[in-house]
Amino acid sequence: MGILRKTKSVKILLDEFEEQSTAISAITLIERLHLKMNKTTIYRILDKLEDDGFLHSFLGKNGHKWYAKCSGCSSEEHHDIHPHFQCLDCGKVDCLPTDILIPDIPNRKVHVSQILLQGTCEACFN
Repeated sequence: MGILRKTKSVKILLDEFEEQSTAISAITLIERLHLKMNKTTIYRILDKLEDDGFLHSFLGKNGHKWYAKCSGCSSEEHHDIHPHFQCLDCGKVDCLPTDILIPDIPNRKVHVSQILLQGTCEACFN
């Protein structure tokens, strides 16, 4: 955790999330950026961006890791606890603007919750 250095590689990755409003899988980022940086660098930067509250991650279909921009998060705490939706037809994954209430569980502290809803998106449904 800490302050993220704005290197050329960090800027390239952040630009990917500025250009797209949906979540992006790590696999897609590696395919897009393989000529600009190696896979290890991509994963290292994604981990740092998540630690610093710029991105959040979740597991999608087939256990692939996806990343999306955070809203109001910091290196101390992630505030966006929300479900994600994955279209089984086109593969698009996005954050759903729905708050999820995580129940208090005796003798437990929940740090992370992941809810992935799968179905057909608005573009494929019509």
